[in-house]
Amino acid sequence: MRWFWYASPQTFFPLAGRIALWCGLAAVPLALAGLYVGFFVAPTDAQQGEAYRIIFIHVPAAWMSMFLYVVMAFWAAIGLAFNTRLSGMMAAAIAPTGALFTFIALWTGSLWGKPTWGTWWVWDARLTSELILLFLYAGVMALRASIDDRDRADRAAAVLAIVGVVNLPVIHYSVYWWNTLHQPATLTKLGKPSMAGDMLWPLLVMLLGFTLYFGAVLLMRLRAEILRRERDAAWLRAGLAR
Repeated sequence: MRWFWYASPQTFFPLAGRIALWCGLAAVPLALAGLYVGFFVAPTDAQQGEAYRIIFIHVPAAWMSMFLYVVMAFWAAIGLAFNTRLSGMMAAAIAPTGALFTFIALWTGSLWGKPTWGTWWVWDARLTSELILLFLYAGVMALRASIDDRDRADRAAAVLAIVGVVNLPVIHYSVYWWNTLHQPATLTKLGKPSMAGDMLWPLLVMLLGFTLYFGAVLLMRLRAEILRRERDAAWLRAGLAR
């Protein structure tokens, strides 16, 4: 199968560069459009006032923080099961961006919480489990960096990443399992999203922009990881010599 041909770092390296460029070029106008409409065009919320506009950053960042962890754990599991070189590199490249989105979600959540709840932080089930997610990202990166042997580092980080998946249902369902201050889901619940259309569509545009940004950054980090790990490979030396 032709798609399996790209599982080699040598063949995926140039493809990653091309895809990263197009993802980056598409992400910028989408993010700018989503921010402009969300902050200046979308109507004011009847209950939360202007403070609700932070959701145009907070919600996509929170969604991406969980989505990226699933993707990281998936590639970690593939690498653990099949010992493929590119899988470990992919998981290593995802972790920093996932941690960044998790930090943004926590930070913007605090900005939203102050005018809404009257405090920057509460040990709410949703907030606490999201903070644990940030610690998991940090733990995966720290564990990989603390082991000199690359293969052992990938396996150890993969085990931690896979075990950490159990935190994701806790994040999502915490607002239903416990009496929390955080509002229920608006996009991922069954049925129609509980948002007006003129608020929903800029939120979806921002989510798409964040996703494409992730794609661009991931592939650039992956290329850097390939260069680091394959620096002694003949194919790389031959390519640099041209």
